[in-house]
Amino acid sequence: MSNRRWLIITALILSVASLSAVAVVQGKKIFSRRAPAISPPVQRTAASQETPNRDEITVAAVGDIMLGSTWPDASGLPPNDGADLLSEVAPILKAADLTFGNLEGPMIDGGASTKCPPGKANCYAFRVPTRYGKYLKEAGFDIMSLANNHALDFGFEGRASSKRVLDSLGIGHSGEVGDIARLTVKGKRVAVIAFATYGNSYNLNDLETAKRVVSNLVAKNDLVIISFHGGAEGASRQRVPRSVEMFFGENRGNLRRFSHAMIDIGADLIIGHGPHVVRGMEVYKDRLIAYSLGNFATYGRFNLTGPLGLSLILEARLAPDGKFLGGTIHPAVQIKPGGPLLDRSGAVIPVVRELSNADFGESAVRVDDDGKISPP
Repeated sequence: MSNRRWLIITALILSVASLSAVAVVQGKKIFSRRAPAISPPVQRTAASQETPNRDEITVAAVGDIMLGSTWPDASGLPPNDGADLLSEVAPILKAADLTFGNLEGPMIDGGASTKCPPGKANCYAFRVPTRYGKYLKEAGFDIMSLANNHALDFGFEGRASSKRVLDSLGIGHSGEVGDIARLTVKGKRVAVIAFATYGNSYNLNDLETAKRVVSNLVAKNDLVIISFHGGAEGASRQRVPRSVEMFFGENRGNLRRFSHAMIDIGADLIIGHGPHVVRGMEVYKDRLIAYSLGNFATYGRFNLTGPLGLSLILEARLAPDGKFLGGTIHPAVQIKPGGPLLDRSGAVIPVVRELSNADFGESAVRVDDDGKISPP
């Protein structure tokens, strides 16, 4: 190829790459990023560029998961009955010592929703087939949160059915009061407890009770991981305020206050979800707080435009005492109708960096261009 032709092709590539999309944060344009480009799967695993200490514990965490719904009819199910929905991301999830996700909707095969009866407009209820539970197991999930605003879409029987499915697969869970996942990882006793902003689960707005429960877990376990489903929802809710967040009259929590209080009494890692967008991360007292991991595998009726479609797999490396050592952001993206795809363009990486720096300053997690994260 002649030098002239090569220069022309190079110029065209650079011209296309310069096109950008604007990320909207709380209604303000605070930074630009490249429009996400979908590429073939990135051949990497959770340990692809690290040589971990054998005593370290690697946690992989993702946000909201709803693999497909039979409510109000089966048109909400993905192709091939969902068998391929997690195939691109499974190698990364499987490589971790402990893998966590938030199950956004009960796994149950029958029943009716009193929350969203047929004909009720602008109402969202999900009913995930119980046979889809095996896809979570095959993808590598060890723990699922059942504490969120969709856990009871089909009543208490819906959540009980989810627990039965997960129990049959050997996947731990935390949702209702008294439901705490306990497991042993590399000889360490690990407890995972999920909070939400509702009375049918551990309530993050009841801070004194939360302190008492978590303090008891800290005394009996080597590591305590906390999940919360909180914060206002939507594309304009990427920032973490220093106050209570309200959403359609609901108190969705003061997430900074809750997270700091949990670490103050001994928690080791905080994993947030609920706003349907990725939020910033900070390191507080040597512990990592990820305030929202966004939508991850949400098929069907979810809005996946703009920031709502950006996703990631958080890989966090913890010392045996819970101290955050570093990790990786594995970029992903969802395109309507949904399902996670690995994103070679890394569009979410600068988003996490900008949000973290804007919200947390000196305590913001450090985010490198290749997605590596480290303490500030």
